[in-house]
This record gives sequence, structure tokens and C-alpha cells, in this order.
Amino acid sequence: MRKNIENTLLNKIQELPVLKDTIAGWRENGQKVVFTNGVFDLLHIGHITYLAQAAELGDKLIIGLNSDSSVKRIKGDTRPINRQDSRAALLAALFFVDAVALFEEDTPLALITTLMPDVLVKGADYTIENIIGAKEVMANGGEVKTINFVEGHSSTSIIQKIKDHTK
Repeated sequence: MRKNIENTLLNKIQELPVLKDTIAGWRENGQKVVFTNGVFDLLHIGHITYLAQAAELGDKLIIGLNSDSSVKRIKGDTRPINRQDSRAALLAALFFVDAVALFEEDTPLALITTLMPDVLVKGADYTIENIIGAKEVMANGGEVKTINFVEGHSSTSIIQKIKDHTK
């Protein structure tokens, strides 16, 4: 049983060429592909709620996950807290996540334009004009959606709480 779980997780974490083939198969079956991205460093209820709502916008949910080097460039040397393989496995363990793809760049633009999802999703703290890949997805006939965050939940606030409690 445990081996099956590990295989399922590993099958969801895909390199780009494999993921492109996977998506082609989904599309042949008429399935709508949703894409979102992020760091997902300390998985919390805000992330789970956001991802579950994103999954409801289509048939298959793909998560673009910032690599460790990408996170360091964006958030500084103290991040990520969890390594990319751990973050990817946690996301892959969610039943409503169908694939996880790591990206090394600071933005997921190359990943988005290669996969060209039917729906691109980001948090409502972004405007559609500011969402990386929005212009390209819409030009390809896709949609761009935003989802409200669950207030009071963020990895940064969790890290700060831990720091405050260890002083």
C-alpha cells in the first residue's frame, strides 16, 4: 500500500515534456486544464482553500512550483523553509491536485506559455493585468480568474509566529 502512495505522488510530479504529453491526453478527453503557481512553503488552510477553489474551475489542476533557487531569489536567503521535493510531495498528496511542475525562473511565464492552460488562476491580490501569463492565455482563448484569500493565513505570518515564540 505504501509503495502505491509513493508511486502516485511521484507520478503527479512531472517534468515539462512528460506533463505536456499528460495534458495532451487530458485535452483529447475533453478535460479543462487549470493552472496556478506559487511557493507553497508552509502548507496551510489558506493554501488548501485557494487550491480547492482553483480545482473547481476545471477538470485537472496543475501547480507550477517555484524551485528552491527561485524562492531564494524572490524571498531571500532564509527561504524556503521546506525544500522543493517536500513542497512538491505535499501538493501532490492533495486529491484535487493532478500535477506539479517545478520551475527555476523567477516567474512561471515559460511554463504557462508552454502548457497553455484553459484557465490561469492567481490570488485576488493580483489584477488580471498584473498576472504573469494572463495576456498569453487569453490570446489563446483561455480564461484568467482570481480567488480571494482566506484572511489571516500566510507562510510569512506563520514564520513570524514561530520566531516570536522562540525569543
